Amino acid sequence: MRIGVLGLQGAVREHVRSIEACNAEAVVVKRTEQLEELDGLIMPGGESTTMRRLIDRYGFLEPLKEFAASGKPIFGTCAGLILLANNIVGYDEPHLGVMDVMVERNSFGRQKESFEADLNIAHVGDHFNAVFIRAPHIVEAGEDVEVLAKHNDRIVLARHGQFLGCSFHPELTDDNRLTAYFIEMVKESKEKIVS
Repeated sequence: MRIGVLGLQGAVREHVRSIEACNAEAVVVKRTEQLEELDGLIMPGGESTTMRRLIDRYGFLEPLKEFAASGKPIFGTCAGLILLANNIVGYDEPHLGVMDVMVERNSFGRQKESFEADLNIAHVGDHFNAVFIRAPHIVEAGEDVEVLAKHNDRIVLARHGQFLGCSFHPELTDDNRLTAYFIEMVKESKEKIVS
């Protein structure tokens, strides 16, 4: 099981630690050809506009779209969720546009309004300590999207097929249950591709 972490910006080391804590191999992805060696990919938080500039600068946009089209799972956290979404409030064009959700950027406020919340997450468990930093949220989810968690009636975690997107930063705590859930998605997807 090789799980990549897009290494352009954001909490890359923390995601690597969480993947390794779940007994999977973590690969920091800095070159497009590394995508071919992966079973799944995490796109970390950061600043979505900056991340998009770096994705364009290093030629990642088409390879990421191809990775998504191949059926391999992608987990987007915070800015990563914005990159996955097919609609972004106030923007004409999505980035990858592969997850059937509409997201709003910075919908919980600026950096100084960062907070933690106790979430109950479907298929994962209760009392998950979620860290929100300049977080987006999912305004609308398509009919094939499963909502996994809400905070104050706002959708903060959802799954659409092989795509998982969350508003918060699961890698900034020692609770690896959400990473483990994604790795399970990757295992299932790998078994499907093999069969």
